[in-house]
Amino acid sequence: MSGILAVIGKRDPKDIKALASRMSHRGPDGLSLFVTPKGSVLCQVRIPQTEGSTEKQPDTDQGSVYQIFDGTIYNHYQLINEHLREHQFQSSCDKEIMGCLYRKYGTGFCHLPDGIFAFVLVDGDKWMVARDPIGVKPLYYGKDKKGNLYVASELKAIVDQVMDIQAFPPGHYMSHDQGMVKYYHPEWQNPDQADINTNLDLLREKLIRATQKQLTVDVPLGVFLSGGLDSGIIASIASRFLKASGHELHTFSIGINSKAPDIEAAHVVAKFIGSTHHEVYFSIHEGIQALRDVVYHLETYDVTTIRSAIPMYLLSKAVAQKGIRVILSGDGADEIFGGYLYFYKAPTPTEFQKETIVRVLRLSAAGCLRADKSARAHGIEIRIPFLDKAFLASVIPFKPEDKIPSRTMGKPEKLVLRKAFEAIENPYLPENILWRQKEQLSDGVGYAWIDGLRQYGEQMISDAEMAAASDLYPHNTPDTKEAMLYRKIFHSHFPQDTAARTVLKWVPKWQINKDPSGRVCENHFEKLTDVAVMT
Repeated sequence: MSGILAVIGKRDPKDIKALASRMSHRGPDGLSLFVTPKGSVLCQVRIPQTEGSTEKQPDTDQGSVYQIFDGTIYNHYQLINEHLREHQFQSSCDKEIMGCLYRKYGTGFCHLPDGIFAFVLVDGDKWMVARDPIGVKPLYYGKDKKGNLYVASELKAIVDQVMDIQAFPPGHYMSHDQGMVKYYHPEWQNPDQADINTNLDLLREKLIRATQKQLTVDVPLGVFLSGGLDSGIIASIASRFLKASGHELHTFSIGINSKAPDIEAAHVVAKFIGSTHHEVYFSIHEGIQALRDVVYHLETYDVTTIRSAIPMYLLSKAVAQKGIRVILSGDGADEIFGGYLYFYKAPTPTEFQKETIVRVLRLSAAGCLRADKSARAHGIEIRIPFLDKAFLASVIPFKPEDKIPSRTMGKPEKLVLRKAFEAIENPYLPENILWRQKEQLSDGVGYAWIDGLRQYGEQMISDAEMAAASDLYPHNTPDTKEAMLYRKIFHSHFPQDTAARTVLKWVPKWQINKDPSGRVCENHFEKLTDVAVMT
């Protein structure tokens, strides 16, 4: 696990090492650099996946292919058995796989790895860059005035070196002779393909399998536990597998006090599954003090992302202090199953399905960005079982009529997910958690948190500044003082116009109040006890 930086062209290695050091938080265990025979510079900061691991990157596959890699390939042993038996591997690390597959298949192999990744391969004058299908791992690229290509895990490493920085699109690779190529073509991206009857057993089995294969690490492991449906299911699945193998599961929750909705619910889940649970509290003042650092690490000014990222950033710090290297999260379920409360307003099942697909495809600029960069700010690797390729292929095509929520019909959000983990002899969650309403992270930590951020924005941004918003920031113009505050902080870190264009704003659809907090939606209930158990 690491941060990567490559310059395809010729640059002074000392300069590139300095650029890579801007991402030192992504790999606190060291920085390595290599200059290829043709002069390209490959640099990496890293953390090990296994105890005692000493693998160094950049690396070569005993040939001319040099590589830097960030991520985890869950099926790398299967790939060896099916495609690479003849290869003599230098280590047991999955990082070697990409170069070997490239030597055998050229650029046409990106559909084979099952995992999360961003990598650069250099083979003489040839090169290749790729990003995982959903964009769990961040990646940016751009060229300087001399035509050198820069690729990096984070915008901050190269934004002042290139003319036009862009987020590398998920599910694509780029090569010296083909340009940008889309390699990920799942049928579920077509909303017209959503015609499969819901299979609760298949849903449950695929999610259990997705979670199990992401537990394969020899380092302490934890789960971000909000006490909601999604993270609760992931924690429960992980707990069962780890207990069976004699390992301990650590769960972590955060709130502004012991009465925060997520704190109370997470306590219930942790007791139910028997995890070693840790609660973290933060004051609104402490959260606001972290704001500038969070914007710097996240490289966004999107309101909903920052609101939820600050608690996750603070929680990640506590996780790192406990010595946890890898953490699982429940991100992705709300996008897949239409879990946000505005989905109650979807006018038709077809429109509901289209919106879920859009949300999944934009995760790289929202939930995945928040999860990865909040955790990696403290050197932690995050994994997201709900975004497993096989799971997505199985459940997104379920008929939207089965998934769309409705108060009048007694169908809560994410009904099929709830049902899949209810209708079994040995339930994974207590009933009140299984049927708990959706709380966005920024609400679940305590309703006063967002109120405090709004108030801070009102104090820090004058009416005159707000009136000049469109002149100051014509792209994605802030429409509230809170949004204006975040944009000013972002601009202070990243003043380049192209940097601002890498950001996508998260805006709820079909909702009169455009504030992204789920609490402002008319379908939100104030307390957990107000939500009827709907079956």
